Amino acid sequence: MKNLKVHFKLIIFFLYFINSFNILAAKSIDKFSNAKDISNYFSGILAINDNQYQESYKYLRSLDDLENSHYRYSQYFHYTLIALNKLKDAKNYSKELEKKNIDNFESNLISGVYYLENKDLEKAHIYFKKLTDNNRSGSLQNLIASTLNIWTDIKNFDSTLNRLDATSKKYENIKKIQKAFAYCYFDSTKTDGVFKKLTSNPRVNYSRYFFFHTNYLISKNYKKKAKKVLQSSLSIYPENLILNQLKIDLEKNNLSNNQFDCKNTSHIIAEIFYIAATALSVQENYFASNFYLNLAKYLNPNFVSYDTLYAENFYIMEQYSESKKIYEKIKNYGLIYSWYASKQIASITIKQNEKEKAKKYLKKNFQQIKNPSIYQIFDYAEFLKNNEKFKKSVQYYSEVIKKVDKKNKLYSKALNGRGVAYERTEQWKKAESDLLNSLSLFPNDAYIINYLAYSWIEKGINIDKSLIMLRKANELRPNDGYIIDSLGWALFKLKNYKESKKYLELAVSRMASDPVINDHYADSLWMNNNNLQARYYWNYVLKLKKTEEKLKKKIKQKILSGLKN
Repeated sequence: MKNLKVHFKLIIFFLYFINSFNILAAKSIDKFSNAKDISNYFSGILAINDNQYQESYKYLRSLDDLENSHYRYSQYFHYTLIALNKLKDAKNYSKELEKKNIDNFESNLISGVYYLENKDLEKAHIYFKKLTDNNRSGSLQNLIASTLNIWTDIKNFDSTLNRLDATSKKYENIKKIQKAFAYCYFDSTKTDGVFKKLTSNPRVNYSRYFFFHTNYLISKNYKKKAKKVLQSSLSIYPENLILNQLKIDLEKNNLSNNQFDCKNTSHIIAEIFYIAATALSVQENYFASNFYLNLAKYLNPNFVSYDTLYAENFYIMEQYSESKKIYEKIKNYGLIYSWYASKQIASITIKQNEKEKAKKYLKKNFQQIKNPSIYQIFDYAEFLKNNEKFKKSVQYYSEVIKKVDKKNKLYSKALNGRGVAYERTEQWKKAESDLLNSLSLFPNDAYIINYLAYSWIEKGINIDKSLIMLRKANELRPNDGYIIDSLGWALFKLKNYKESKKYLELAVSRMASDPVINDHYADSLWMNNNNLQARYYWNYVLKLKKTEEKLKKKIKQKILSGLKN
């Protein structure tokens, strides 16, 4: 099966290669002198796709001079070298391309970064000037190009602000961030006010830049003001990782984590690379995201925050071993990072089908925290609930409920979590009370509405009321498969089979591998006289790995006898 998957990926890559690159020119094909070269090339690309960079390096470096006729080769090789943190090798390769007059965006970027890290701004600027391409106006690459040009050719405060003002309107938020850094770089007396204005924008989440504001105040020895800004930021973003770690570091007078100097051009550019990496990660372009992250880490190796996104990218790509390795490293950077990384490692361990090992691991790490915060207690309660330790989770949810004010969002979340745990342990009266109390505090929380209404439907009570609630939840979260399923199921219970089928079909399109949703859809098909299709979906549910034995038993009976009106 594994070999079949690899061959399938290779076929997909080959088709993509032909489609994307309009087939290699005849000159390019000549470079593939034998089948082994072709195999090495595609094996190298496949290894990149699988984030096996050492393997990719082995394959691609064997193809001498291919960059002369196929520019994509040099791109892939550069990405591989940066992924392996071989920046010096990448810079030397860029020099080779330059001599051949076939340098490109990546090669000039890497050469510039190399000289920047070595504090040669003049040489760095020479390479960064080559990056701008009028054909890519408004693109992320052009934003990076203009940013690098500005920060390696700083003349004075006014000209820097004017050049930043020329940034495309598409990147207005990034322009504001850079302007704040410019005020800090030139040590303007207005820096405090500029950061304050930036972070007070209610329409954009600038939580990360509370860190840079606080960091600036600390650098000016305004420690009281720094603590005040930090405390204010945590009241708005109480679970923010970088801010919580800074609070502890500040209390201990140990600011070794996340070192940042706004007068250091390399640090500012590293942060711009991080912004680019975040944008690419959101677009699910994890390969390119990691490229910019590695450049950021090269320019500012003492900024732990970059590693958190790096590990997250690998996690999403299901490169669990690599992700776990980075999280193990992150654990060493303070109490907040340690707990965060421990949760992620436990999550990875579950993904690797070692649930019991994960439970023991997180339990041990939680017990090692001397005075866990309410957020850490809540995290652990959530972990226990999500891993079917319902009775134990109730204990920790109750602890959170006792310790927090009702106005705190965590109070409602803990009530909701405990309500779910009570429901799963068949303590319905307690569950209903918690869910109703949680909903009274946040009446527009679609997920609380959904859980309570669905629970009523399953118990055959308040179905009309549940339908009204679920229509509201669906308006609040129109693309959520679980909510769409609940709405369809409420209609089914009210014998509105035609409308029910419409919603349940939509739910299946959103959650194709969910056993319960497929079972619901099959039921609606049967009641709409689509018996053959219904049996098809019931048989499909039997094949799903997630299908519980209890549900399998019911479905086998339905396949034999169908449903009664």
